Amino acid sequence: MSIVSIEERLRKAGERLRSGGEGEELTSGLVRHAAQLVVESLLEAEVKELFGRERYERRACREAAEAKQEAPPEPSAPFSTSGYRNGHKPRQLRTAEGKVPIALPQVRETGGWSSPLWQALRQRTEVLNKLVVEMYARGLSTRDIEDLLGEIDDGDGQSLLSRSSVSRVTEALWEEYEAFARRELSGFDAVYLFCDAVYESLRQQAGCKEAVLVTWAVLVDGSKVLVHMSLGQKESQASWVDHFRSLIQRGLPMPLTVTSDGAPGCIAAIEATWPAAERIRCWVHKMKNVLEKVPESRHEEIKRLLADVRDAPNHEMGRQRAVSLIEQLERWDLPSAAACLSDDLEASLAHLKLPGRHRKTVRTTNLCERSFVEQRRRAKVIPRFRGEKECLKLVFATLWRASERWRRVKFTTLEREELDRYIRARRADGYEVRDLAEAA
Repeated sequence: MSIVSIEERLRKAGERLRSGGEGEELTSGLVRHAAQLVVESLLEAEVKELFGRERYERRACREAAEAKQEAPPEPSAPFSTSGYRNGHKPRQLRTAEGKVPIALPQVRETGGWSSPLWQALRQRTEVLNKLVVEMYARGLSTRDIEDLLGEIDDGDGQSLLSRSSVSRVTEALWEEYEAFARRELSGFDAVYLFCDAVYESLRQQAGCKEAVLVTWAVLVDGSKVLVHMSLGQKESQASWVDHFRSLIQRGLPMPLTVTSDGAPGCIAAIEATWPAAERIRCWVHKMKNVLEKVPESRHEEIKRLLADVRDAPNHEMGRQRAVSLIEQLERWDLPSAAACLSDDLEASLAHLKLPGRHRKTVRTTNLCERSFVEQRRRAKVIPRFRGEKECLKLVFATLWRASERWRRVKFTTLEREELDRYIRARRADGYEVRDLAEAA
């Protein structure tokens, strides 16, 4: 370390930066220089306190001063008289601004003393840790992150973090997932519930894919939230029941409706868990299934007719249009398409009982399907996860960050009145449906 004063070094660093850099480069350089000077000053003060004397102040001179009763004020803590300074050793701090070179003071014969301050500072900064977690969650592998940090660093050929260090840092995602999976849900007054699954490959189960079960909700205040996520076995009924049971145990109120695709296990689990909730069949999946059973030349025509059923002004009109289309498909000698449309027809039309402004939201599981697209893009970086833990933490990170951008659903006085009428109609049919709480 230079004997030049901190103030002089800081002044010279400012002059170099003003003459050689601009914009963000100037800011980043200034931050690194300031951090270097502050840390080195603190380390020097720590050694001064240890020995009770300034740099370059000899012990003999101090003893002579004490003999003349000219000793400096006593330090706040006992100091060592057995050791001595031994120069400096070059070290580095790893920060989000890059590596900061530090001249670490060295001491001898002090009973194995090491700087407590340096032991604390040598850990990675929280900003760097958060940066690594976000890069991993948003599409980079551990190798990509290591290479990228090496490229943006000071060019010494060494990355700020190794792959193993990146892996350890991203364990924060697992902690986030565990807290998410245990959180209390009694404060989430769900009106509409949605469930779907995304499949991922695991190395420990070569050739097989695990289903990641996902549930999200629209709350009474109109906000959309990711409610729960768990690993299942091919969307079996038992897996979905366990998934839903976790929601109930953590206090989630019974929703008015539950939207899903046509997976038999999921449908059976919904009916067993919430028999009073209206089950809604996803129209994206319904239309896709019907169109797969008709000639491609008739896709546009039948797609338009299916949209007429889906967008009917009310439930009764939707039923009439659906029956008419089923008969028409049979006349066109398309019995498979007719049977597909007839399958679970009541659930396919259930969204027409709800407020008109909400029908587009509740009739599909498209909200999470769009998030799954992002998840599949991210999973291409890791074609096969090493295990369940890695799979869950990464899928959670992707979906959670997507959920933070979801837009709210409007619950005006008109929608509330329509929902109240819907609730009264359900009760008249013998279902025990709860009243909606007032939105905060």
